[in-house]
Amino acid sequence: MNTLAKPALRPARPEFSSGPCAKRPGWTPENLKSAVLGRSHRSKIGKARLQEAIDRTRSVLQVPDDFLIGIVPGSDTGAVEMAMWSMLGPRPVQLLAFESFGKDWVTDVTKQLKIPAEVLDAPYGQLPDLSKVRKDADLVFTWNGTTSGVRVPNADFIAADREGIVICDATSAAFAQDLDWTKIDAVTFSWQKALGGEAAHGVLILSPRAVARLESHTPAWPMPKLFRMTKGGKVNLEIFEGATINTPSMLAVEDAIDALKWAEAIGGLTEMRRRADANLAILAEWVAQTTWVDFLAEDASIRSNTSVCLKVVDPRVAGLPADAQAEIAKKLAAMLEKEGVALDIGGYRDAPPGLRIWCGATVETSDVDALTPWLDWAFATLVAELQTP
Repeated sequence: MNTLAKPALRPARPEFSSGPCAKRPGWTPENLKSAVLGRSHRSKIGKARLQEAIDRTRSVLQVPDDFLIGIVPGSDTGAVEMAMWSMLGPRPVQLLAFESFGKDWVTDVTKQLKIPAEVLDAPYGQLPDLSKVRKDADLVFTWNGTTSGVRVPNADFIAADREGIVICDATSAAFAQDLDWTKIDAVTFSWQKALGGEAAHGVLILSPRAVARLESHTPAWPMPKLFRMTKGGKVNLEIFEGATINTPSMLAVEDAIDALKWAEAIGGLTEMRRRADANLAILAEWVAQTTWVDFLAEDASIRSNTSVCLKVVDPRVAGLPADAQAEIAKKLAAMLEKEGVALDIGGYRDAPPGLRIWCGATVETSDVDALTPWLDWAFATLVAELQTP
C-alpha cells in the first residue's frame, strides 16, 4: 500500500506532451470564433487568413524577406518529405541520424528514393561527428531531436560557402532555438509543437538556394500531387501566398494565428526562447539535486530546451534488463497521469526507456516547478512497491 505523502502543489496545467503540445496560456475555444468556416479556403477571405498565418510566421520567426513560406499537408513529416522528394538527387547526400525521425529520413532517402547516402549517426543522447559534414553534399538533419532530447548547438558545422542544399527538420526547434537562416535552405515545422497548435498541417520555408534547386532539378521518380511545388519549370508561388496544395482546416489555421498573436504579444521569439530556457533550467536544477534520474543528453551544450528526455539511473532500476526498465518507465508515466499532474510524458517508443517532458514556451515555468516533487513521489512510491514482498 502506498503510504508516501503526495506533494501539496499540483501543476495548474498537466499537459507536458511532446506533440501535440500544450495550448498557449489562456487559450479557450472562443479564440477561434473568427475562423473562416463553411467557406472555400480559396475564397478571398480564406486566402487572407492563410496569408496572415504566413506573414505572422515570418515576423515571429524572423524569417528573411527573400525566403518563401508555405502551409503544406501532412504535418512536419509531409513538409520534410516534400523537400526530400523534390530536391534530392543531383548531389551526394548526407544524413544526420541521432533520433527516431532522423532515422526515418534515412529510410526514406535510401530505401524509398534509393539514393546512395552517407549516414552520420549517433546513439540516443549524443550527436554524430559534425566535422564530417561535407560542403559539396546535400544535407538532411533534425535541428532538435524530439525523441532524444538532443539538439545541434548551432549551425557552425555547415559551411557558409556550401555547394549543396540543407534540409532542416526544425519541428521541435522552431520558436525555441536560434535557427541560423544563413545556413539552412528548406526548413520545416508543424504548428502542433512549440506553438501548441493543431496537427495535420506543416510549414515549409524555402531559401533562394532551395528555390533555385527546385527550378533546376527534375526528380527521376514520379512526383505525387501533394509534393509538387513547381509549374512549368518554376516554383508555384501561389503555394507560398495562401493557396494551399490541398484543403486545409481553417479551424487549425485560425488556431495557429491565435498562437502567433500570443507569441507576438509576449515579446516574440526572444521571449519564447527565454520561457523554454527557463523551463529547462528548472529541470536542470532538480536533476542536479536528484540521484535517481539524469538527462538522456548528458552534455548540457547539446541538450534540448523543448523535448527534455530523462533516464532513470538509480542502480535498482538501471541494472535491470531493458524490458524491465521500459516497464518501470511506463508505470511512472501512468502513475503521474492517474494523479492528473503530468499527461503523456512517457519516452518515445523507439527511444531508451525514460520520461519526456515538453518544456516549450506554451508551458508555464511554475507548472514545471510543481511537477518535480511529483516525479520524486512517483519514483519513491514505485520503488517502495517493487521492494514490498
